[in-house]
Amino acid sequence: MQPGDTVRAVRSSRVLVGDHILPAVVVLKEGKIHAILPNPSPALDPACQVVDVGDSLVMPGIVDAHVHVNEPGRASWEGFWTATRAAAAGGVTTIVDMPLNSIPPTTTLDNFREKTRVAEGQCFVDTAFWGGVVPGNQRELRPLIQAGVAGFKCFLIPSGVEEFPHVEERDLHRAMQQLQGTGTVLLFHAETAVEPTEQGEEEAGEEEAGGAEEGPDPREYTTFLSSRPDVMELEAIRTVTELCLQYQVRCHIVHLSSAQPLALIRAARQAGAPLTVETTHHYLSLAAEDIPPGATQFKCCPPIRGLANQEQLWSAVKAGEIDMVVSDHSPCTPDLKRLDSGDFTQAWGGISSLQFGLPLFWTAARGRGFTLLDVVRLLCRSTAQLCRLDNRKGSLVPGHDGDLVIWDPEKEFEIKEDGIHHKNKLTPYLGRRLRGEVCATIVRGQVVYSQGSFSSQPLGTLLLLPQDNTSSSPLSQL
Repeated sequence: MQPGDTVRAVRSSRVLVGDHILPAVVVLKEGKIHAILPNPSPALDPACQVVDVGDSLVMPGIVDAHVHVNEPGRASWEGFWTATRAAAAGGVTTIVDMPLNSIPPTTTLDNFREKTRVAEGQCFVDTAFWGGVVPGNQRELRPLIQAGVAGFKCFLIPSGVEEFPHVEERDLHRAMQQLQGTGTVLLFHAETAVEPTEQGEEEAGEEEAGGAEEGPDPREYTTFLSSRPDVMELEAIRTVTELCLQYQVRCHIVHLSSAQPLALIRAARQAGAPLTVETTHHYLSLAAEDIPPGATQFKCCPPIRGLANQEQLWSAVKAGEIDMVVSDHSPCTPDLKRLDSGDFTQAWGGISSLQFGLPLFWTAARGRGFTLLDVVRLLCRSTAQLCRLDNRKGSLVPGHDGDLVIWDPEKEFEIKEDGIHHKNKLTPYLGRRLRGEVCATIVRGQVVYSQGSFSSQPLGTLLLLPQDNTSSSPLSQL
C-alpha cells in the first residue's frame, strides 16, 4: 500500500464497526464504502485485491471540526498544503477550517469564494469551511449557507485580529433571526471580558499590557491565567444558553476550558436548548501546574487551567456532557510567541496539534476507562454530525466515504521536530511520548499517507454543504 494508490479492500483482525471491534474486510468502490464483510467471507470477490494490515486497528477517519488554516493572507503561519498533510499524518481525513486568521475572513460570499479558490488543489484531506458572524454581516449569512459553509462562528470577546471583530448581543439577535429555520449551527468563542483591558483569543500581542509598571511577572504562567478567570466563560455561556433557548437555533460552544459552566450547560439542555459543546486535546492533556516560566508555546485562549479542573472536564467527557474533542489547531510564526522575552501577556495565543490529536487523546483517555469506541464517538462521529457531514463521514457504514485511518493503539513514539508536518514546528508537545501511531490514512479510497510518506499530489476535495433544514439533530438528542 503506497501513497497515491487506490485501495479496493482492507482486511484487519480489528475493524471498528458500529459498537464492535471484529475481524472484517472493508470493501471500497468508487471512493465509497461498498461493504463490510466478516473475515473470512465467501461473499468477497476472489479477484478483489485486498490489503491485509494484520492486527492494526481500522476505524473511520477523524473529522477535526476546529482548525485554523490561515490562508489566504497569513500563509506564513499555516496553509492548506501543510495543514492537510499534517492532518493526513495524524489520521484526520476531514478538517473544517475556521473563518478567521485568514485575510480576508470568511464573513461574506465574495470572501468565501476567495478562500475556496485558494484552497482548491492544495488539500490532501477533505476540507469544509465555517463562515463567520461579525457586526453588520447578517445579510451575508443565508447566501453563505447556500454557497456551502458548514455553519458559523462568532466571538463574544475581541478575537485578536481586527478584520474579525467580536459581536455584541444586538448583533447576535440579528444573526439568530437570519439563521432560524436553516438547520445551520452557530459556534461561540464563549468568553466575556470582565475588565476593559482584557484581550481576545489568539492575540497578536501588539498592545501594551495594562497595569502598574511593577506588577505580576509576565513570564509566569499564573500571571496570564489569572487574567482569564473561569467567570469569563461562565457569563458568556449564560448568554449563549439564553439565546439558544429563545431562538431554538443550534448553538455550539467551542474549546470549553473551564468546568464551571457545565451545570449551566446541563440545565439549558434539559430545558430544550439545541446546544452542543467541545473541548480540546490541550485542555485534556496539559495542566497549568506543569507550564514553566516563559514557555509561551503553552498559551491559548481560553487558558489551560489546573489539574483539578482538567479531571472535571474528563468526567464530563465520560458522562457525555462534552460531546466531542477537537484540536483547535491555531499556529503562528515563532516570533509571535515571544520566546525571546517569554512574556505570556504579549505572546500570541494558539496551540499547534492537528497532527497529534488521535494519540494525544488515546494516551490520556485509555487510563481513564475510555475505549476505542469512545475515540470514534468523540473524534469522528460527533464532529461529523456537528458540521452536517454525518451522512458521509465519521462512521464505517456502506455508502459513506471510504475514509479510513489504520493505526496501532499500542505503539509508543516521541514527537520530534523532524516528524512534524505543520508549517511551523513550535508546539508544547515537542519531546512528549505518546501511545498510538498512525500507519496509513485513506481518503475516499485513496492512500494519502503511509508510513511517513504522502501522495505526490493532494487528493482531498472541498466539501460544500447543501442547505438542509432537516439535517442532523442535536447530539444531546441521540
